[in-house]
Amino acid sequence: SARGAIVARAGNTKVDGLQFNIDGKTGYFAGTNSYWISFLQNAADVDLVMGHLQSSGLKILRVWGFNDIKTASSNEPWFQSLVPGQAAVINTGANGLQRLDNVVKSAEKHGIKLIIPFVNYWDDYGGMAVYNNWAGVTTKTDWYTNAKVQTQFKAYVKAVVDRYRGSEAIFAWELANEVRCPGCSTDVIYNWATGISAYIKSLDSSHMVTLGDEGFMDGGGDGAYPFTKAEGVDFVKNLKIKDLDFGTFHLYPNAWGTSADWGNLWVKEHAAACVAANKPCLFEEYGKSPHPFLVPVLTNEHLRLPDQPRRSRNSMADYLLEYQGNVRRPLLATRRRPFHRPHPRRHKHHLLRLCGVGRPCRSTPGENCC
Repeated sequence: SARGAIVARAGNTKVDGLQFNIDGKTGYFAGTNSYWISFLQNAADVDLVMGHLQSSGLKILRVWGFNDIKTASSNEPWFQSLVPGQAAVINTGANGLQRLDNVVKSAEKHGIKLIIPFVNYWDDYGGMAVYNNWAGVTTKTDWYTNAKVQTQFKAYVKAVVDRYRGSEAIFAWELANEVRCPGCSTDVIYNWATGISAYIKSLDSSHMVTLGDEGFMDGGGDGAYPFTKAEGVDFVKNLKIKDLDFGTFHLYPNAWGTSADWGNLWVKEHAAACVAANKPCLFEEYGKSPHPFLVPVLTNEHLRLPDQPRRSRNSMADYLLEYQGNVRRPLLATRRRPFHRPHPRRHKHHLLRLCGVGRPCRSTPGENCC
């Protein structure tokens, strides 16, 4: 079977002070994000991407480990079906987790280490909203405390972790992409992350675990929106969770109503917090539009493969870095992410993206110019 071909070896990534150790080497490691690679139909395309990463010297790849749907069937890849009134179904078939199998196997073959999140806060590829819809939960923030939702979420986590915990390709398990709980006490996410991270460690003690949050802080900085607890996230508090091995943070100045220069303060505040906690600090995503209605041109590295899902075309280029104290080194290079990020300050960008073999084109969301 596709799963049977995955090599079973113990994890070989760990924290070493304020840095990471991979394959016995401690230092800074370059990498990238590719949410869409988990959904490619052709294993050869996956190998092509992994080969490019390897030849470029990139070591870490963050991929989506989720793809939740709320309909009875789908012609597109799906990992979990959550149809109201029906039992949840985890898809281990060729159109399901076998797609992720291809990614893990190829990562092993090319010496790439994977960060795999289990759910999306946003609605892209299902997200928390699909769980809530299935469980009859009407308030999004109740996702973290609803018993039915959390039981199924843990079942999905177990299915993925059990499938790959023997693989040396896993860099870290990530609880969620950009976890938020607007208007909640920071205890909600703290308590949830404490419980889920401990659960993952009980399934797999060999690999690292991280939260995957944007790094919102409860105070500090200049008091701007990201330095408030409006989203129910307290970066410093969450760093204290025993079973979270390192911290993550993101930066989107346009979406947050700040400036690119403001990002220097954001990075310094997180670096200081991670030094104080004696945990590595992973600058996992950032993106800045040079013009409020344009997205940066993507490089040939971000070529859309022929069978890449249509929805992934609406995307922007991010750049990821790792900061340790006053040291600034590249860790995760560039990624493409879904264009739509619900936020009151968000503009309706036009998109500048690549078509064919690198031909740029500009279009509005939903319009195909390729």
